[in-house]
Amino acid sequence: MMADQKDRQRNDALPGDIALRNSAAHSGDTGLAATGGPAAPGLDVVETRVEIETPDGTSDAVFIHPRQGSHPGVLLWADAFGLRPSMREIGQRIAAEGYSVLVPNPFYRMAEAPRWEPASFSFRNPADRARLVPLIASVSAPGNAEKDAVAYVAFLDAQEEVNREKKIGTQGYCMGGPLVMRTAAALPDRIGAGASFHGGGLVTDKADSPHLLAPKIKAQMYFAVASSDDARQPDARDKLREAFAAAGVAAEIELFPKTLHGWCVPDMPLHDGAPIYDRPAAEHAWGKLMALYKRALA
Repeated sequence: MMADQKDRQRNDALPGDIALRNSAAHSGDTGLAATGGPAAPGLDVVETRVEIETPDGTSDAVFIHPRQGSHPGVLLWADAFGLRPSMREIGQRIAAEGYSVLVPNPFYRMAEAPRWEPASFSFRNPADRARLVPLIASVSAPGNAEKDAVAYVAFLDAQEEVNREKKIGTQGYCMGGPLVMRTAAALPDRIGAGASFHGGGLVTDKADSPHLLAPKIKAQMYFAVASSDDARQPDARDKLREAFAAAGVAAEIELFPKTLHGWCVPDMPLHDGAPIYDRPAAEHAWGKLMALYKRALA
């Protein structure tokens, strides 16, 4: 059930104008229905394991699309726990809405997916947190996300299930938020929509901060911000808003009160014995995502 918009503390709308080798290793047409969330399934979808050649190696991924037809492409960037069932389920749910979705393993430089299940992870355990550092570094190193994005979009554009006359959308969770921005900046004429859900590191004090990429982005953007992230960095929303406004790029920044980092993903570990996942808030954000894709990828 979608949360009442009156419960949202703040909803900032910004003004603005709106040759790689790909190899697909098909290891099974699973014909999965979209179950990545509480909403009823839509179109019948197919999920296939694929491999994508990048400048740095072979990325394992899943490609999920409606069983029939050609549809706008979507690139889904996973959170720090990588490609796993919950990310595949989100991809299935998007595909059931009429999109052809690629969900890559962002850590292919380190190992094939999956790495581990979030339920066994504790953010308060230094050893657990240390396991994430090299994984995140492997995709966030300078230039890596951009190289990967070009390869992934090239793969999408080579598939008959992707309508190349439509723009491509991209969405990301946690560390995937900055990757969405880097994708949109690297391929401004191909990416039509970008969405970040509880993105981490969107605004930093470094010269390569993602928010500084706003002038290179043409996509319509949506940022769903966790209140716990906002409390740690209360000026980030203002800096995001100012960057996109100055660039004349359409962007909506929405703060979700009483939410924790990770609240859009159902398999997040418990925090102080309580779930991080917030279904009503996540459904509200999902509605915003679908409205964005229908508007910007048409």
